[in-house]
Amino acid sequence: MTAQAQLPRPATYAAHYETEPQQQAAGARTWLTRGANFVVAVSQVEPGAVLERSDNPDEYFVFVHRGSARIQAGEERLEALAETVTIVPPGPSRVEATASGTIVRVFSNRATDLVAASSNNAVYADGAPEVAPLVPWPDPPAGFKLRHYVLADYVRPDTNMRIFRSTNLMVNFLAKRTVPRDVHKLSPHTHADFEQASLAVEGTYVHHLRWPWTPDMDMWKEDEHVEIGSPSVTVIPAKVMHTSRNVSQGDCWLIDIFAPPRLDFSSKPGLVCNADEYPMPAPSVAA
Repeated sequence: MTAQAQLPRPATYAAHYETEPQQQAAGARTWLTRGANFVVAVSQVEPGAVLERSDNPDEYFVFVHRGSARIQAGEERLEALAETVTIVPPGPSRVEATASGTIVRVFSNRATDLVAASSNNAVYADGAPEVAPLVPWPDPPAGFKLRHYVLADYVRPDTNMRIFRSTNLMVNFLAKRTVPRDVHKLSPHTHADFEQASLAVEGTYVHHLRWPWTPDMDMWKEDEHVEIGSPSVTVIPAKVMHTSRNVSQGDCWLIDIFAPPRLDFSSKPGLVCNADEYPMPAPSVAA
């Protein structure tokens, strides 16, 4: 392989407020950003707009940030208000906006049409060999169905995380911050073989990234300190040291996305809000 082919994968900074959407339909404008194993779809919607999947191959998340929606899968139907999250089962489904607002959907890479339409699809032309492949976790014992959660019901004094998982995805709805993050209390860390998407839905953030050095100095990259507003999606590559901080006053809200679900988070009793609905893989599979 050439040195160029071995260069670290770049991060993606998708600022929706300054770019055109990848999809437009009646009453809906949708921005698509992918990782190796996931796709994030952020839609600005008007009442009556329909976001439909004719036969999605696996589960996906629907987060109503602002507004409201009617979500249907098979014979099931529910009304979703703002700041709620719904896990949608495989098969045909539709999300109909019942008020103006923002609806976020998170899919696995099995939604190949959305993968191909993503703004940063070319970044993954090599298949992302540094990222572990997406292997679904066990099916839920109660079967696939609409699962609905009101985020306000999961606020805890001992953590700023609200983590939900499905068979294929994990989404962490972090608590909102109302003042800039203390620069003396950041949390730089790395992920050995998976990416993180950080979806900013409110406020302005700075993402700090540091690439590891290799024996070949020509492959070294300078640190990045990228300020980005909302809505936006930042995809952080595997092995890259990173931390993020909100820098604006008022409500700031960041949502982290992973695929497959993280074993470290899932192994901590009580940390995953819906862990009782989704079994963890057997130890030999999870290792």
